[in-house]
Amino acid sequence: MPQQLADSLSQGEAVLQGHAPRSLEDVDLFAPGAQEHWYEAYAILHEQAPVLRLPGEGLTPGSDAFVLTRYADIKRVVRDWDRFPPTLSLLVEQIQASGEMPTHIPDLDAMIASIVTLRPDPDLWRAHRKELTDPWVGPGCTRHAGMIGRHVDDLIAGMLAKVKRGEPVDFVADFARPLPQRTMADVLGFPLEDIPRLEQWGNAQVMSYVHGTTHKNILTPEQTAEKFRLLAGMKEYVAEQTRAKRAAPKDDMVSFLTQVEYQALGRKLTDDEINGVVYAMVIGGLETTQYAIAEQAQLLCERPGMFHELRGDRAAIRTFIEEGMRLRSPTQGLSTRICAQDEVFQGVKVPAGSMLHLRWAAANIDPQEFDDPLDLKLGRKAATRHLAFSQGPRSCPGSNLSRLEQMIAWERLCDAFDDMACAPGNDFRHQGGIMLGIHRLLLNLTPA
Repeated sequence: MPQQLADSLSQGEAVLQGHAPRSLEDVDLFAPGAQEHWYEAYAILHEQAPVLRLPGEGLTPGSDAFVLTRYADIKRVVRDWDRFPPTLSLLVEQIQASGEMPTHIPDLDAMIASIVTLRPDPDLWRAHRKELTDPWVGPGCTRHAGMIGRHVDDLIAGMLAKVKRGEPVDFVADFARPLPQRTMADVLGFPLEDIPRLEQWGNAQVMSYVHGTTHKNILTPEQTAEKFRLLAGMKEYVAEQTRAKRAAPKDDMVSFLTQVEYQALGRKLTDDEINGVVYAMVIGGLETTQYAIAEQAQLLCERPGMFHELRGDRAAIRTFIEEGMRLRSPTQGLSTRICAQDEVFQGVKVPAGSMLHLRWAAANIDPQEFDDPLDLKLGRKAATRHLAFSQGPRSCPGSNLSRLEQMIAWERLCDAFDDMACAPGNDFRHQGGIMLGIHRLLLNLTPA
């Protein structure tokens, strides 16, 4: 930990930051509190166990799971759907074969239901992205630049007002969290006053990724019941919005989904299918961008002078954003793939049917792929090759929108402030689960 951060911790807070793994036997990426020392664990795994077996933790009884941490291995997996099918595709095949949603799986959600009809295979997955989501969150998302800029300016004005009043600025609550919330509400066409409801539903959607246990993010029955209690109103809300937009379409994504002819299937979407698309947009469009922007601010605080570099060389902002996502990947890892046949990774035999936990964050600091992997280099070449958004046919469909939000955010922040530094009172602790989400970030901001 950089000295300026360590100095800001009280003695009690410093004790809470302890217990970093010192050997392979100490490494448990999924234990409570493990997120505070993931990066020490990645160094150990790279050196001693780049393919880590998790006995008995596979998808089916008696099978194993394996944690992959090398960039080359994960890149090979995500680019080959046939050899490494998504775990979700097995569930989709089961549903298609039976003709009905399985009643023994209590936490099926709207997104999975829509996948069954809209994108059950690689060809339809690509069509879904090209026809339904790309026009709004894909390469054409620059249409939202003006809207995003207005939200950024409004949030910056709020922080400037706090600075003027001598009040503390929590960069997470005052900027990093509300920006993607406002952006996604506008993209979908939902009123901004409904953001508290969207936030509640978004939190419920990612509950398993925050509170779930093991690499499979398993919730207790009580937690699952609470998740779906919180989500109960979302379907009705989206259905209400969908009906209104079918009757009087506007320039927003939900209106578009009510009108578009899905060429891959030769028909329009049902209300339930639109609900599934909206569900996916909310779950993917809020958390990741929040965590990325907040971690980037902390990276700047850890590197005195770098904010001044960005203010003087705005062309460097793009590389800074990519390096920030590489160094502090918002989604650290997911268990999303199965081996369709026997495989070998780093000399380790992995049997067919094994579940793969892809540890994106470890791959993004793999010294076999990146020179000086823990350095934030504004001059790094091919900075976008990181795996924070994955790669291949199932890479994040909203990556373009997230990058646009981050670019506009840092350009305007560089306009508004002369400097930023961590304020006293930070503990730099993160939420549980598999997302690198800092709880709060108190900043001292110097207006330009």
